[in-house]
Amino acid sequence: MKGVLESREVQSPALENNPLGDPARRRLTVYLPPGYAAGTQRYPVVYFLHAFSSTGASWTNASGFAPSVPERLDALIEQGVIPPVIGVFPDAWTKLGGSQWVNSDAIGRYRDYLAKDIVGFVDKTWRTLPKAASRAVVGHSSGGYGALVMGRYHPELFSLVGAHAPDSYFEYCYLPDLPKAATALLKSGGVEAWATEMRLRARETKMRGDDFPVINILAMAAAYSPKKGEPLNLELPFDQQNAKMRLDVWNRWLVHDPVRFVPKFLDSFRKLKAVFLDCGTRDEFNLRWGTRMVADDLKAAGVDVVHEEFEDGHSGVSYRFERSLAVLVPRLTQD
Repeated sequence: MKGVLESREVQSPALENNPLGDPARRRLTVYLPPGYAAGTQRYPVVYFLHAFSSTGASWTNASGFAPSVPERLDALIEQGVIPPVIGVFPDAWTKLGGSQWVNSDAIGRYRDYLAKDIVGFVDKTWRTLPKAASRAVVGHSSGGYGALVMGRYHPELFSLVGAHAPDSYFEYCYLPDLPKAATALLKSGGVEAWATEMRLRARETKMRGDDFPVINILAMAAAYSPKKGEPLNLELPFDQQNAKMRLDVWNRWLVHDPVRFVPKFLDSFRKLKAVFLDCGTRDEFNLRWGTRMVADDLKAAGVDVVHEEFEDGHSGVSYRFERSLAVLVPRLTQD
């Protein structure tokens, strides 16, 4: 037997009137395990947070050689590696490519969208076990970052966190892109001019490879250093004329770095049953090191941590969810 995917439209009060004008009504994909329709059993739930530049629908994509994540759930359940669970795939796409799953004056309230609107809708619509002990949240890259954000703010909702290559130690993962963004913004005439040009190019042909560092930095600035009245309501951590670091703005970014916020919110993380962390040894964004730092701090604080590294890079590693789910799902309360 295989699980089934259901799709619903969810109106999010948290996203209404968001600054980017992105839709407040979002499609939500949910995986229901084998036997769900024929029974009355309630199930634990795993929330899957997508990465930057992805959408909720991306989880169902399968290549000719690799299964999708819902197909991996089917296999894990069929093999008895994990008990049956409901899988939830919310969508946090924005016009800047992503939200980091945070509340921001430049993007919108995406943490509330997940923690209030999506969790509430899921518990009302399907036969879940509506308690923290039966909920996990996992993600990769910006989704892994979002999972740590949920651990920081919402241990009352999620008891297990899985963060694959989460954005962390910003000096290593973001700094290399700052001069690239500065070059593109100077050439195009500023933030709004570049964004308009990029969107037109993406519609008519496609994004260029050198667009990613720029949109990445704009999105992160919108998440970490929003400022009303500035172009796109964000403040950049460098001077647009000479690329000199603006340390006052950069320090606003660092407050959001898991390497900084995890040690300050250990009481929240101690409430979790466990945290799973991993990263490839060849991660192109240098996330191996920040992940190690977060793991070390959590372990030193007495949090139950499983931290692993594997020989691979940043992309094309959805197979690692088989490992995190095998660690986390059996720890979810099943009744």
